[in-house]
Amino acid sequence: MAERYYVTTAIPYVNSVPHIGHALEFTQTDVLARNRRQRGDEVRFLSGTDDNALKNVLAAEAADVPVEEYVATNAAHFEDLVRKLDLSNDDYIRTSSDPRHVPGVERLWNAVAANGDLYRKDYSGLYCVGCEQFYEPSELVDGRCPEHGTEPDEVAETNWFFRLGDYGDALAEAITSGRMRVDPEVKQNEVLSFIAAGLQDFSVSRSAERARGWGVPVPGDPSQVVYVWMDALANYITALGYGTDAPEYHRWWVEADHRVHVIGKGIQRFHAVYWPALLLSAGVPLPTAVVVHDYVTADGEKISKSLGNTVDPRELVDRYNADALRWWFARDVPTVGDTDFTPERLVDRANQDLANGLGNLINRTLTLLHRYGGGRVPDAELDDDSLELRKLADEVDDSVTTALDRFDIRGGAIAVSELIAEGNRYVQHARPWETGKAAQAGDDAAARQFAITMRTVVDVERVAARALAPFTPSFAAAALRQLGDGGDELPEPSVLFPRLEV
Repeated sequence: MAERYYVTTAIPYVNSVPHIGHALEFTQTDVLARNRRQRGDEVRFLSGTDDNALKNVLAAEAADVPVEEYVATNAAHFEDLVRKLDLSNDDYIRTSSDPRHVPGVERLWNAVAANGDLYRKDYSGLYCVGCEQFYEPSELVDGRCPEHGTEPDEVAETNWFFRLGDYGDALAEAITSGRMRVDPEVKQNEVLSFIAAGLQDFSVSRSAERARGWGVPVPGDPSQVVYVWMDALANYITALGYGTDAPEYHRWWVEADHRVHVIGKGIQRFHAVYWPALLLSAGVPLPTAVVVHDYVTADGEKISKSLGNTVDPRELVDRYNADALRWWFARDVPTVGDTDFTPERLVDRANQDLANGLGNLINRTLTLLHRYGGGRVPDAELDDDSLELRKLADEVDDSVTTALDRFDIRGGAIAVSELIAEGNRYVQHARPWETGKAAQAGDDAAARQFAITMRTVVDVERVAARALAPFTPSFAAAALRQLGDGGDELPEPSVLFPRLEV
């Protein structure tokens, strides 16, 4: 039975241009969305940008550019990345300009306030602009932010606070019961440990003065703007029309079978603790899963503008292609652990699996069919070797589905690459260039074997190409066009995926 699947990326700050970590998350989310559509599910895939964060304001000031202009310019870079990566998103929200956002933030604020969970107080603390959060001294590493390595600012102001401390038991129950999964398990354990240590109420507003008036004003208190972790996180429901109680909100949030957030580990606390606590307070259903990925690194270091080791994924797409980058993300980035990126690794993986793997296999198959089989896929009774390979092919869809339902994108990609490798081994063993030539000379036994080999390998190639579609959509579509879907004459072969060079 078809299910309703709502999946989102985090919305990145637009204080700078996109880096490769953003491309990883966009691609992972797209793989999940495309796979679900392929299975016949109803899917809505949302992405966007967080325009209202204080760090955007400070970056604009440093550049001596009006905030609105600065934010719009950088937001356009992220939209460009979405196009270049061939994402299949159904919706895209910019929190500073989308008319759906402010009414939704206001409704969420008012619902939480009506539940008695907001209060105003004077506060001073250590604030990291990069994280957009206050830190306790005990959370710092040698006095520096554990995420950015910078010394936090001492900030004193009056803010509105949310009673997070009241929601520890409810959050722990939601997670341990499976009502809200946190994946992978190691991340869930981290979240549960954080909850068990005792939750502190957190600030949900900033002074309008410090924010330079940029952001969503607090309802009834224009001296404050709504803090990023209530403003930005709300995008997942404001984009559905939560502010006006639109039908899409009920269809894709209240009534959806799956509500999945794909995020980076640096913001797992906010998505797996702060956000669901706000939803519980407001009487809104929780996400069903928060999927956390680790970082793509460069020379073992977290990619950071301050370190000067950023990698622009748009340049990688222009230099290689979108499918090469998407495939590296899928095939080589594990569910747990940071992964070091180099162009050499991207090129090697794409050449091994796409150019030399399925691309070359299809090219050889079509060449042999045109040389010895009239360009048509023959009918044939399969032998033991071909039946064994077909059995593996028949299992691939289930293997990919099982892996992606566990949010193990690499596991799904490995299942497809193993089928491609087995297809190549099968052809090397069957040697159809020899049986085809013998068949042309009148050898009936060779003709039967050539037919078996060609029938088997074309069927397997079709299965592999369809299974690759969520990971490498353009390459998979081109492969399926060459392979056709029946027994008709196939086109002359052409290069599907040219070998890459660093």
